[in-house]
Amino acid sequence: MSDLTSVPGTQPLLQPVQLGALKLPNRVVMAPMTRSRADNEELAPTGLHATYYTQRAGAGLIISEGTWVSTDAIGFINVPGIYTDAQTTGWTKVTEAVHSAGGRIVSQLGHAGAASHPDHHGGRLPAGPSAINPHEMSFTPDGPKDSLTPRALSAAEIATTIGTYRQAATNALRAGFDGLEIHAQVSHLVAQFLNPRLNQRTDAYGGSSEKRAQFLLDVVDAVSSVWGSDRIGIKLSPYWNSGTAFTADAEALAEYDQLLRRLDDSNLAYLHLLGPEPDTETDTLTAFTRYRAHYRGAVIANLGFTQASGNELLERQLADAVSFGAPFIANPDLVDRFTHGHPLAADNRDTRFAGGAEGYTDYATMIGSYEECFVRLGCGTHFCGVAGVPQPSAGAPPAQYQRQGWSDSGSMKGSRAACVIPSAS
Repeated sequence: MSDLTSVPGTQPLLQPVQLGALKLPNRVVMAPMTRSRADNEELAPTGLHATYYTQRAGAGLIISEGTWVSTDAIGFINVPGIYTDAQTTGWTKVTEAVHSAGGRIVSQLGHAGAASHPDHHGGRLPAGPSAINPHEMSFTPDGPKDSLTPRALSAAEIATTIGTYRQAATNALRAGFDGLEIHAQVSHLVAQFLNPRLNQRTDAYGGSSEKRAQFLLDVVDAVSSVWGSDRIGIKLSPYWNSGTAFTADAEALAEYDQLLRRLDDSNLAYLHLLGPEPDTETDTLTAFTRYRAHYRGAVIANLGFTQASGNELLERQLADAVSFGAPFIANPDLVDRFTHGHPLAADNRDTRFAGGAEGYTDYATMIGSYEECFVRLGCGTHFCGVAGVPQPSAGAPPAQYQRQGWSDSGSMKGSRAACVIPSAS
């Protein structure tokens, strides 16, 4: 369990919490999300990334998109890495901007493993724990392509790969991150090692549940030598189902139970655990009750939570924080919206992975926006008296904010005083 600080009368999501060495002012975590905006040869984050993450600095904790630990780790286009000086410099600008805005951010370290494609590797086959095709999809410069049968990593290559995680952790420390998260979820390399269908090795990294977990444990040891375990999290997805390779059957769940028990003594900052997909046989409360039975440390819950269901999970003490992905895309001020009961905006799915600012840094916050004037205050743009915030342009608002009573002169019927946001807000 985390170090808890309860504030009477405050909804659980808005209460502070300490996860290892990470002190969070609230329990609303921004989940790692691939957004594919590093469309440069270096795969380095840019000023656009700094703006995007800084806009969301109100989160109790930001977890960066999964960042590649090496060129061999790449499995998706336009995703930044953290293995070169240029990438590290780019991330330094991101962390400085987030910290200047009062936020906290950790770096998620990832490796696609066999869920990649030769197009990412100059025609070379990607590598996995065994020469078994995971039957996943890799997004290449020429579009989505099916994965192929990979080559099996040699023992020497496994040692080298673990070394790339250590170096990436060093780069993340240089870049000013507040901690690390190891990407061990869904269909990527760490999850491939944990999976008996994809890992059929007979050496120290396969053959039993304990040995299949050894790669993850060695990665944890490697990055802990740089950071200390109380600033390290791991993201796992026991209930993940994908094709024939990843199935959350009784055997797979039992192996994850065992892994959680082993990690219980690791003094990690947290485990970031995905729940089951909505509308499946297992409900969320059952899944997180199962997690709690095997892991006593801090848990960040993920997958499909709303404000209400997140608060309920925290009230039941089945998690210590809740991460939100899609809601943060169109609601950079998500914590403020939860605080004041504002409605959530919907994002444009067509721009989730498109390049540029559209659908990335152009989503409005409530304060000073048409939503603030029309949804919260019911006022016109001429009467949006928010101190220090430029008024929206005069004239008729976008169609979705037009209300009966909007006049041709661009003002609502009512007084200016009624439209000024109270200082208590």
